[in-house]
Amino acid sequence: MEVTEARSKFIESWGKLGTNWGISRTMAQVHALLLISPTALCTNEIIDELKISRGNVNQNVRTLIDWGLVHKELRCGDRKEYFYAEKDIWTVLRQVIKHRKKRELEPMMDVLESLSELDQDSEEGRELIKVTNEVLHFSKKTDKALDNLVKSEKNWLTTAVFNMIR
Repeated sequence: MEVTEARSKFIESWGKLGTNWGISRTMAQVHALLLISPTALCTNEIIDELKISRGNVNQNVRTLIDWGLVHKELRCGDRKEYFYAEKDIWTVLRQVIKHRKKRELEPMMDVLESLSELDQDSEEGRELIKVTNEVLHFSKKTDKALDNLVKSEKNWLTTAVFNMIR
């Protein structure tokens, strides 16, 4: 397999993986391209490589910057902005976890907590409270575990995984 084909396969696969992370395929593909590029790329280079519109590139790059997955580089004498990806996969994983938690888990926990104020005069209300409290309890444990994962060092996770494998 040649490098060009391997790059294309990686970008396409990362795009599919990104949809499982809760981001668009195109955003994941932009991230993949920047992740495997040995140097920072300008918007035009991303457009040429991925065959997507300038607006799509700009929107996705800005979002990736907001997520802390991509950084901007300015070069003296050049008006273009160049972009490069965070190469440390542990940092990438932690950033994705933080954003998904903020976007998905925390709003759900807010809803579940507000449901605890429901009138429990009926069997239906009591069952609803029982189930939502169990989901909230599990969600809080998940939230705490994710917080610990985000705060942890890379070597902690590696050690934990190897201990589970043994």
